[in-house]
Amino acid sequence: MKLAQIGAGNIGRSFIGQLFSRAGYEVVFIDIDDALVDALNERRSYTVEIKDANPETLVIENVRAVNGRDIPRAAGEVATADVVATAVGPDALPQVCPMLAMALVRRAELGGGALDIVICENMRHAAAFIREALAEHLPANFPLDDAVGLVETSIGKMVPIMTPEQRRADPLLVFAEAYNTLIVDGTAFKCGVPPVPGIEPKRNMAAWVDQKLFVHNLGHALLAYLGYLLIPGARFVWEAVDDPAVGQATREGMWESGRALMAEYPDELDEATETQQIEGLLRRFANRALGDTIFRVGRDLRRKLAPDDRLIGALRLDAKHDVAAPMTTLGAAAAMLFRATDDEGRMFPRDAEFVEAIYSQGPEHVLRTVCKLDPAEEPDGRIFDGVLGAHARIVADPHSFL
Repeated sequence: MKLAQIGAGNIGRSFIGQLFSRAGYEVVFIDIDDALVDALNERRSYTVEIKDANPETLVIENVRAVNGRDIPRAAGEVATADVVATAVGPDALPQVCPMLAMALVRRAELGGGALDIVICENMRHAAAFIREALAEHLPANFPLDDAVGLVETSIGKMVPIMTPEQRRADPLLVFAEAYNTLIVDGTAFKCGVPPVPGIEPKRNMAAWVDQKLFVHNLGHALLAYLGYLLIPGARFVWEAVDDPAVGQATREGMWESGRALMAEYPDELDEATETQQIEGLLRRFANRALGDTIFRVGRDLRRKLAPDDRLIGALRLDAKHDVAAPMTTLGAAAAMLFRATDDEGRMFPRDAEFVEAIYSQGPEHVLRTVCKLDPAEEPDGRIFDGVLGAHARIVADPHSFL
């Protein structure tokens, strides 16, 4: 059995490649990082260090790699795979679709049957996005819906930043937490759910994608943005969890989304599932061994303040179901004031640009242009006014707004 894993980054190696390799699959990574591809082919294995209460070192074997710039060769590996997965990031997905389309045509020519593509990108409506992109590159009469299963996922595994020194010492080494559950859309497979321990199929995948975004990612955002403002000098996520004010505000914010999600998906989510998710996540966020940083979980403000992302998207879902969301509103306001830096004292480049080019024009400009909120429309107007008011309170007294 063979997995063609498109993307050999942190999630590709520490999570997807690891799961499938340990289940007996050959894992063929497809990536454009020349050094990474060469190292995988030379060693044919790599190491995952589990950073948790019970640390563990995993050696992942039966792997090799193909350079993604060699499109015909990469397409050949995909065409002959038993299953394919992507973990390249939403911005890079359109760039791999021409190769995927070539692979589907070649597979059809070989009589290979349907192919499942597991989309490990943590994006809403990922299957529809890829289907549209593939259709642009396939012949007009190609039976796309019969030829491919587009399987959405919820990726909850946390992988912290490694230092340049750690990467230089071993370019294939990757850190990760012990959590190893891959939630997938069980209804989307054409060839059946792969026999891989750790894969957990769900029937209503939209509920679990939104759960990841509006509970897990929202919780991370609240810890980062409130922790940055309230805990001077704090570096790690666990410090924010352990702080009584920030930890409790984060729990309350996650429950704001939890209540809205239960209303949105009453047949899939209930108080028991939300309690398990929220309390389990807070325990995982408090993992000191993981060494996850406030900088990492808070960076990329334009993406995290986008209209359908973890803060504004959550506020829109809250408004839809008349759920009061003071902590999420506060988090959205605090995000605009996030100025955390990496170990070398530098802001994330896109965040430095955000501060200089966008926030400098005022919070109203951020809410209109980045968050895409229209104050003349409801519920956008209520969200707009709420975030703007919270921002004013934070600026007036950043240490007593909770």
